[in-house]
Amino acid sequence: MANRMDGLLYEDLTRSIIGAFFEVYNELGHGFLESVYTAALEIVLRERGHHVSREVRVMVHFRGIPIARQRMDMVVDDKVIVENKATRLLALADFQQILSYVTSTKLEVGLLLHYGPEPKFHRTIRSNRGAVKSA
Repeated sequence: MANRMDGLLYEDLTRSIIGAFFEVYNELGHGFLESVYTAALEIVLRERGHHVSREVRVMVHFRGIPIARQRMDMVVDDKVIVENKATRLLALADFQQILSYVTSTKLEVGLLLHYGPEPKFHRTIRSNRGAVKSA
């Protein structure tokens, strides 16, 4: 069952993930590789009691035929996709990437965590297989 408060899907879970993201950023700062941030985030999320799956592969289908696999950075509590970026700026492709993950899976919420010069996060929701929203 989805956790809905103030219109946000999995608000408590995403709040915990975002809090862990800021905890990692505040401790490490800017300038590390994405893999460093991902490993640190996994530690903090596990300390918070979350189940974390890393390098999750999902199959993409076209007309019912499997055509490719995508690799997601992590899935938290089997509910939220987390994509980490450690670039100076986010590109349109980064937003499209998280959107493709929520589109090609049954998971409805994706978080794009940006460990850039200023920490930022973006939430993508595709609830009930309907319209896509970013927050």
